[in-house]
Amino acid sequence: MSGLARMYATVLGAVLTLVGALGFIPALAPNGNLLGIFAIDPVHNIVHLLSGIVGLAVAYVANGAYSRWYAGIFGAVYALVTIIGFIQGNTVLGLINVNLADNLLHTAIAVASLLVFFLASSTVTSRTARA
Repeated sequence: MSGLARMYATVLGAVLTLVGALGFIPALAPNGNLLGIFAIDPVHNIVHLLSGIVGLAVAYVANGAYSRWYAGIFGAVYALVTIIGFIQGNTVLGLINVNLADNLLHTAIAVASLLVFFLASSTVTSRTARA
C-alpha cells in the first residue's frame, strides 16, 4: 500500500484526535469556538475524536492497507459536509455547529483527502505495471 496514504491517515488521524480532545477544554473554546476560530460543540468534538481514531487505526492495521480507502471515504464525507455546511449556514443537518472557518477547513480536508486517494491509486497502479 502507498506510504503516502498511510502517512496521511496517521497525520490526519492524530490531528483530528487532538482537535477533538482540545474541543472539550473550555479555555481553548471560548463561546463554542475552538481557538476562537472554529465553531464546535460536543457532537462535533466526538466526530473529530472518532474520525481521528479511525485514521490512526487504519494507518496501523494490516500495515496501513486501508489508509487509501480512509482518505477516499473521508474525502467524500468531508466534501458532503462542506456542501451542506455552506448551504445550511451555521449547522450540518442540525447535528454539528459550523462557521465559515469550519467550511473552509472541511473543503481543504476534502481536497487533500481525495488527492491522496487518487495519487495513492496511481502509485500502486504504477508499481503494479512495472512488476
